[in-house]
Amino acid sequence: MRDHKYFWLVKALLFLVLYVALLVWIHSLDNSDLLLMFLTVSLMLPIFYLAHDRNKQKQHIAHLQQETLTSELNLLKSQINPHFFFNTLNNLYGLAIEKSDLTEQVIYKLSEMMHFTIYDGRKNTVSVADEVHYLQNFIELHQIRYDHEVDIQFEQNIEDQEQRIAPLLFINLLENAFKHGIETQSEGEFIHCKLTTNKQRLAFEIKNNFDPEVQKRNKAKKSGGIGIENLSRRLALLFPGKHEFTGQSEGNIYTSKVTINLT
Repeated sequence: MRDHKYFWLVKALLFLVLYVALLVWIHSLDNSDLLLMFLTVSLMLPIFYLAHDRNKQKQHIAHLQQETLTSELNLLKSQINPHFFFNTLNNLYGLAIEKSDLTEQVIYKLSEMMHFTIYDGRKNTVSVADEVHYLQNFIELHQIRYDHEVDIQFEQNIEDQEQRIAPLLFINLLENAFKHGIETQSEGEFIHCKLTTNKQRLAFEIKNNFDPEVQKRNKAKKSGGIGIENLSRRLALLFPGKHEFTGQSEGNIYTSKVTINLT
């Protein structure tokens, strides 16, 4: 580092000596126009250099900010529902012991989900069709766990199945609907989802009922909320000023809605 400083100091001194020598030589020619032109260029060069250096610094800062943004988004995506896979593996173990016909189906759906999360989840965008398939696999794997029928509906109004969207945006909301809704009750449970996409707008709405007493205990324990914080942060990073995220309770029904302006 010290040698590097000396190198630049020597270069600066050599440039100064050369500049003074050139100035003295031009002055000795007794040509005022040439001297004026030399002084003008001498003053302009540092300005151009400073402007160029400032622009390079801005580009470097923008590059660092983009790298930071990408790293944070990748970290947020890596935090999505790891315990779901552990729960599913436990269920798969139980099915294998029972030699259930569902074992192969669960293995296949779980492998599809893991492939999407590990590989497609790292991409900036995926097709709407792939994202929907991921959500449907998540729903079907949960349904296998229950010994009674649960009212789960997934309405889709999709203009273009190949439209590109950010991956893993809505899994947190769906997971919360199961964790804090269906899994807190023994009867009458429901989850109703609706996904709407077109070139201008992307919207996801999900409604589920829940047990208010369980919710009170969870709030008292300060449990839950990480998935929602995760989604809020990702939306803020990906769509600053172009999204709306709401969640509200009415009685024992909770509604979450994400709306994204894609224009």
